[in-house]
Amino acid sequence: MQDVTNRAFMEVIAHYGAPDYFFTEFFRVHSQSRIEKHILQSIVENRTGRPIFAQLIGENIPDLRRAARELQAYPIAGIDLNLGCPAPKVYKKNVGGGLLRDPAKIDDLLGALRDAISGLFTVKMRLGFADTSHYEHILGLVNKHSIDLLSVHGRTVREMYRSEVHYDFIALAVRAVRCPVLANGNITSADKAAAVLTETGAAGIMFGRHAIRNPWIFSQTREKLSGRIPTPVTLAEVREYIDRLYRATLVPGIPEKIHVARMKKYLNFVGPSVDADGAFLHEMRRAPTEARLFAVCDRHLLREPARIFSAEPHPGVIARPNCEAPSGPSSQNRVTA
Repeated sequence: MQDVTNRAFMEVIAHYGAPDYFFTEFFRVHSQSRIEKHILQSIVENRTGRPIFAQLIGENIPDLRRAARELQAYPIAGIDLNLGCPAPKVYKKNVGGGLLRDPAKIDDLLGALRDAISGLFTVKMRLGFADTSHYEHILGLVNKHSIDLLSVHGRTVREMYRSEVHYDFIALAVRAVRCPVLANGNITSADKAAAVLTETGAAGIMFGRHAIRNPWIFSQTREKLSGRIPTPVTLAEVREYIDRLYRATLVPGIPEKIHVARMKKYLNFVGPSVDADGAFLHEMRRAPTEARLFAVCDRHLLREPARIFSAEPHPGVIARPNCEAPSGPSSQNRVTA
């Protein structure tokens, strides 16, 4: 996740039960690009105990080959190509999810990178750009170029994070490609992960923003899949997680106001499981200082410290209204705080 899965965040997640492997933020690749040091740090200073894939985003073949060769000199698990980012500022440059409009370009990219990568080569994609008309053709390209692992987010680029996830299309990928498939998209809890694995037949789950909300989700999912009841999390434990995350991501010399603003981006995702009326989100977003921010956290999380943190987001409480709120009249009933 861009601007999220840095070294500090990975280490915090690992404290609560790491995933089997991580993917870096994406390295932006173009003619003037160089390996970004702050992302490389998450690879060379990896203390999570888990492998890390280096994620690339770009569309120029010589530059992508150059970046892949350079990154293979570092201790990476493999190279991942992003064909799924739905951000307009990304796809308008014909990278990320924007490439899904051009299967011929994807064919060239996959072939060139497969030739340049001696180890594991993985791909993350969505179902298409505006529709799914190219989906099965691109799955065929995954087979053609011997991709080692495919992660599928079950929405189109245009659907962003607003629509229901089309898990039936992930199941189609499982049947169509020879490599393992990871299911991705609105997998909110251990129970949801188990249900999606059953529905799709996928080899595993890729968690994104719900790992920010609930860093215990990996250990809980392992419990669920082994036949145990996932261990519940209390509000007091969430308060400790917030403190740990704040300290871990604090950069020396950064102004307090800037770090508080960055912390709010994380807490936007935590908030939907704190209370059903969105009061935590409402107050948190208006806290201007560290002291005020933690006062809000104490008020909402330590007033009843033994209360269970909701495994699922409360219905209608939205982390990112601009990205997640559905369009149309029904959106008026959503709590956006």
